[in-house]
Amino acid sequence: MPKPAIIGWSHGKFGRSEAPLPQMMADVAREAIAEAGLEPSDIDVIHVGVYNNGLSTQGFEAALPGTVFRELSLTPAHRHENACATGSTAVFAAHDSIAAGRHRTALVIGAERMTHVSGHDVNEVLLTASYREEEEHFKSFAGVFGEIARQYFDRYGDHSETLARIAAKNHANGSHNPLAHMQRDLGFDFCNAVSEKNPYVAEPLRRTDCSMVSDGAVALVMAAEDVAAFAPRAVTWRGMGNANDVLPLSRRDPLEFAGARRAMTQALKQAGIGITELDFLETHDCFTIAELLEYEAFGLAEPGQGHRLLDDGTTAADGRLPVNPSGGLKAKGHPIGATGVSMHALAAAQLTGRSPGIQIESPELAGVFNMGGAAVSNFASILERAR
Repeated sequence: MPKPAIIGWSHGKFGRSEAPLPQMMADVAREAIAEAGLEPSDIDVIHVGVYNNGLSTQGFEAALPGTVFRELSLTPAHRHENACATGSTAVFAAHDSIAAGRHRTALVIGAERMTHVSGHDVNEVLLTASYREEEEHFKSFAGVFGEIARQYFDRYGDHSETLARIAAKNHANGSHNPLAHMQRDLGFDFCNAVSEKNPYVAEPLRRTDCSMVSDGAVALVMAAEDVAAFAPRAVTWRGMGNANDVLPLSRRDPLEFAGARRAMTQALKQAGIGITELDFLETHDCFTIAELLEYEAFGLAEPGQGHRLLDDGTTAADGRLPVNPSGGLKAKGHPIGATGVSMHALAAAQLTGRSPGIQIESPELAGVFNMGGAAVSNFASILERAR
């Protein structure tokens, strides 16, 4: 069975963009193909990840790159949507098509434009990633995670300071990343205080506990081994995991993140390693409480004890297991369809010594975790440098 590799990538700057979505997608696609040492005619299939769901009246996003990048207009293209895991869904689909032998090369594009939409409309769109029949009253996706944080505090005590440490860590990391939406080290004191500039968004979550509404686009080129052999660099999968959990919070323990645990466990088992053998982890911190729960779901800490990883510096950029050296969704931004592709691209950049921001020293194994909804659709990758 062919072993797919990531051989090229291009990551646009996240933030506010005036460029139309097709242009954003075409720009990163063109650069990723060139970096892979290929021509547009070498691409067998395109997998596009765009959430949309009301952010734009234009659908049929699979066809959009070819409207600007005309050399791709006749290439088979497929669009994927899976809430905040949309990007990783496209990546995994491309991986599967190459591993199955159907295609030798694939272009993956993750993209979203969000900042042109009102705050009210963004809230309405993102709330569709919850079970609205029961969770409409939370009024926003931040409200859903605010409820999860409230339950965590009820069970394990007030961990506002823990969440502030996560936010401060990720903003400090993001301050070094020129591709990040926010490149500012906010510091623990600011993140820990409720203020006019850092109000509650969905108590106990403050503004600094919530990822940013952003525009952005990222592209990957993936290829089978015979093509990857001629590429200037290659990053392969040591392990993969994919698991779902039930959508309504009322039908599960929302603090368990059982689907996240299953996905990461699958990936680590396939890789033949334990999580502490990773050199770094890019994980889904849509809200700081999510990163905290992921520490515990992945077995880095017992339930209610995730704070210890911050207390002893384990997850800091210079710690034993750096978490979100890119700045994470918290600082880098969270253009929904682009996020999973971004996480894989920046992990590949780290592994090949080409990180745009903080560079981990000589990393060999990277973990990537991307989820849709409140840990409903879960994707885990263990990546390694082939060369």
